[in-house]
Amino acid sequence: MRLRRVAGFTAAGWLAWRLFGPDLAPRFPHPQANPLPIPGRTLFVGQHEMFVREAGDPDSQVLVLVHGWNLDGTMTFHRIVPLLAEGYRVIVPDLRNHGKSDWVRGPVEITDLADDLAGLLDAMGVSGATVLGYSMGGMVVQELARRHPRHVGAMVLAATAAQPIPRLRPAARLAFWLGRSGLRLSNHEVARVTGELLYRSGAVRPQHRLWMHQALLKRDPDLYYEVGAAVWRFDSRNWVGHLPQRTMIFIPTADQVVPPEAQYELSDLMPEAELVEVNGGYHESILNRAGEYVDAIRRFID
Repeated sequence: MRLRRVAGFTAAGWLAWRLFGPDLAPRFPHPQANPLPIPGRTLFVGQHEMFVREAGDPDSQVLVLVHGWNLDGTMTFHRIVPLLAEGYRVIVPDLRNHGKSDWVRGPVEITDLADDLAGLLDAMGVSGATVLGYSMGGMVVQELARRHPRHVGAMVLAATAAQPIPRLRPAARLAFWLGRSGLRLSNHEVARVTGELLYRSGAVRPQHRLWMHQALLKRDPDLYYEVGAAVWRFDSRNWVGHLPQRTMIFIPTADQVVPPEAQYELSDLMPEAELVEVNGGYHESILNRAGEYVDAIRRFID
């Protein structure tokens, strides 16, 4: 009985705080900064605006970085962009319903995200680029290479799969629904926990924690999980092995988000692809082991 009372008072206090309390930003001990202070711009793709940042020499070879679900382009790639910009023209878009691109109500599929990206690259006059897709971004790049091959000279597929959820699919769908419910109740707690996990893993530096926290708050739970449902439905196993583009595949071998067995299945379906294993790497390895990715990408392109 006492435990129920404590739980009831705690829940009531939390609800009152969310309804009537001030919206306080967390405090961090280090001076805080933006990790990638590069201005961006928006371009219209059909009736919607897409946001994109560019870095590096505009006359150099083009490298497009396509982020995954949950984090936008800057959040995903801020550790590798400064390094890659030393040798390439680096293009970092935000996909639909992420970051500063338009939030579009209604159902969405990975094919829609690929078509959006093709429209953006058309607007920028880009073709034949090396296109890196991370996590969900790797699925978008697979569809881009199939549907709009003029844009993809070579592919880098990282922490991704042909079928990202190969088992326990009903449980994964339930987890998506529960996650959406949690964000609807309060994104503040979800953002705080996610940011703390990224910091403890070394994915976010101490001076960038406030920036990451504020970026995590900029999520619409319904649109966010509409895109997550598209990931759940994605399956390229019947056609990905026929794509002609030269390909490199990164597999973080301890990935806790996209099962490594699903990533190895993608590698098996593309036997001509160059395989790079990030041994012991987790899903956030693009951030906390950025140097390994940059070295392999440079070798692959050059």
